[in-house]
Amino acid sequence: MKLSWKILLHLSWVLAVLLGAWSVLFYVTLTDEINDETDDMLENRAEAIVKRVLATGELPGGMDGAGESLLVEVPEDYAVAHAHERYSDEERYVPERDDEVPARVLRQLFRDREGRWYELTVMTPTIEKEDLQEAILSWCVWLYLLLLLSILLVTVWLLYRMMRPLYALLRWLDAYRVGGENPALETTTSVVEFRRLNEAVGRFVDRAEASFERQKQFIGNASHEMQTPLAVCRNRLEMLVDDARTLTPEQLAEIASVQRTLGRLVRLNRTLLLLTKIDNGQFPESSEVDVGAQVRTTAEELGDIYAYRGVTLRLAEETTLIVRMNPSLAESLVANLLKNAFVHGDANGTVDVRVAGRSLEVTNDGAAGPLDGARIFDRFYRATEKEGSSGLGLALVEAVCRLYGLRVSYDYVAGRHRFTVQFPPQA
Repeated sequence: MKLSWKILLHLSWVLAVLLGAWSVLFYVTLTDEINDETDDMLENRAEAIVKRVLATGELPGGMDGAGESLLVEVPEDYAVAHAHERYSDEERYVPERDDEVPARVLRQLFRDREGRWYELTVMTPTIEKEDLQEAILSWCVWLYLLLLLSILLVTVWLLYRMMRPLYALLRWLDAYRVGGENPALETTTSVVEFRRLNEAVGRFVDRAEASFERQKQFIGNASHEMQTPLAVCRNRLEMLVDDARTLTPEQLAEIASVQRTLGRLVRLNRTLLLLTKIDNGQFPESSEVDVGAQVRTTAEELGDIYAYRGVTLRLAEETTLIVRMNPSLAESLVANLLKNAFVHGDANGTVDVRVAGRSLEVTNDGAAGPLDGARIFDRFYRATEKEGSSGLGLALVEAVCRLYGLRVSYDYVAGRHRFTVQFPPQA
């Protein structure tokens, strides 16, 4: 969930709780104020009636202009058992309306000069509290919705304005590629926290670039320096084999094993050097390359090399795919995809190559199950150890695709591994 939506969600329920509590407090305060005013009026009426009764002995009853009053004589034990003043909310029948209406009722006990106890009931119509509750609830709901909408709009506007430096930083980080040509990071912001965040990201990027450069230099220098000793070792072993009169068959077998290992080391060194050159952008020259023709040439060469595995290659060239890139890298891209299929595919299986539209698909049998799609293009990742595999073929494919902005993907369909390279539309 985005930060802005999370803030809005929390604001919504906090506002609902606060407005609900305010509504209850407003209703209690309003009804309490209405009751106080009504009780004062009832006390004044009751006091006037008591004075008139004590002065004239006239007993009131029925409804007057201010409400209804009733005076009845009560026993002394009743007067002792009840408070002298009692307020209540009741429903009273009004003959003029032929309906019951809400009323505020005061019951007051007093004693005349002869010691007789009387209970005076004074009542006056009042507001309908249920209607008041409904009105307050309705207005609070509308007020909540209006406040919520206003706060959400203001919050979205403020967040959009205040968080623009953060969103700009996130977009820059999404597009950033170590070792690539990246635009400068905009650090113009008045918010201290965002400015410090941009500065921290800048320092991190500088360290990452420096580490990447040192890594490239180390790999390039190491691979370059290793070429001469490796070539010398291979030549000496070949000279030793040529003069094999003093060697036993067991020694010749050991030398052959060392030659195979040394050959693998030479190929590994050559691939690492090629990866370093790609990362350094040392292949600026480009020309038109026919991908289908490159597939046919490479398939013929690999077919002879891996004939012992009994793999059959089928090419479906539906369209002529012409791309503009470095010919050596185009050859390396196709060769490593096909070699991966020949080496890691099932023995006596089938490799299908399809050129259609602006894509190249290479599919091979894989009964062992799918590979780790998250690591398949990592350097030296190998699901299984196979002779002739350096663990750098697919990493080299990914490096070439990254250099030219191509999209390479892997999926496992119906027991077969499929690698797809999507080329951009032709300009």
